[in-house]
Amino acid sequence: LRVACDWPPADDLWMFGCKQLAAAGIRAAVLHRVFTFHSHRNSGGMDETLQLVRNIVPPLTAEKHKGQDGRIAVIGGCSEYTGAPYFAAIASLKVGADLAHVFCTTDAAPVIKSYSPNLIVHPVLDKNTAVDEIVQWFPALHAMVIGPGLGRDEMVQQNTKDLIVECKYRGMPIVVDADGLWVITQEPSVIQGYTKAILTPNVVEFARLYTAVLDTPVDMENEPEALLKLSRALGNVTIVQKGHHDLISDGTTVLVCSLKGSGRRCGGQGDLLSGSLGLMAHWAFVAGKEKTDGINPTLVAAFGACALTRQCNNQAFQKHHRSMTTSDMIAEISTAFHKLFES
Repeated sequence: LRVACDWPPADDLWMFGCKQLAAAGIRAAVLHRVFTFHSHRNSGGMDETLQLVRNIVPPLTAEKHKGQDGRIAVIGGCSEYTGAPYFAAIASLKVGADLAHVFCTTDAAPVIKSYSPNLIVHPVLDKNTAVDEIVQWFPALHAMVIGPGLGRDEMVQQNTKDLIVECKYRGMPIVVDADGLWVITQEPSVIQGYTKAILTPNVVEFARLYTAVLDTPVDMENEPEALLKLSRALGNVTIVQKGHHDLISDGTTVLVCSLKGSGRRCGGQGDLLSGSLGLMAHWAFVAGKEKTDGINPTLVAAFGACALTRQCNNQAFQKHHRSMTTSDMIAEISTAFHKLFES
């Protein structure tokens, strides 16, 4: 096992994590690679990690055509939740996708369309023919973000489960968040063993999924071990456990992203993360392991999306403080991306 992380703010906390892993019988090559994400200090580890993400970012050239750098789909959006799919889709565009589709319920479509003319919105998700209609678009898509604003309507949830199966069959990278995770919690086998999937649960969603898969309550005193166990139980599916520090694992490696954000926790930040992650997952798989130094492409993509989201949060908070919203974070994507991955 390779544990690649920095566990701030104090070294004793990092050592606590390593001791807990060792107690679980997990051998940690602790210093093989250290990912340090602090705005107040630099290190070779941080530069090296950023370089891995930079390696997967496709260059902008005049020879490219529309759609070549990313065509992303968001599955979600219902009458109650129209902001989430918008944030996910617009984030993917702001990060560098050429096209972003939103497949939502019929009543959500006019609202989401009104937010931006940059999105392609399909009012199909609550139809009996939804899966067939969406599958027709698969040849025009590179990755799928499943769950933002999805809701728990029975037909929509069933359609979503069937779409996950279709993605697996075709080998499409997927990011599963929010109520998409509810689908997985109800039937974990639907995602079992699909290593091109990335799950992004918050603390509540993680605990719920852990119990559903392992049939025991999660021990949050030992988060790295719990994360490893859940990923392995799901067949080495990559999981981003969002929190004070973002923990990322594919069942063999644990990364910790602790780039400074802020104390502001407004709704929608996870949608920015999932949308940017969908695009970065596509980039990472296209780049391949030769560009990620042999590390699982899903880990590099997840780390990049976590770092970007935290940087956007920090920059937006410096300007808006307690009044900061996710819209303010979206406006920071350009400068945050440039600072982390292009400077």
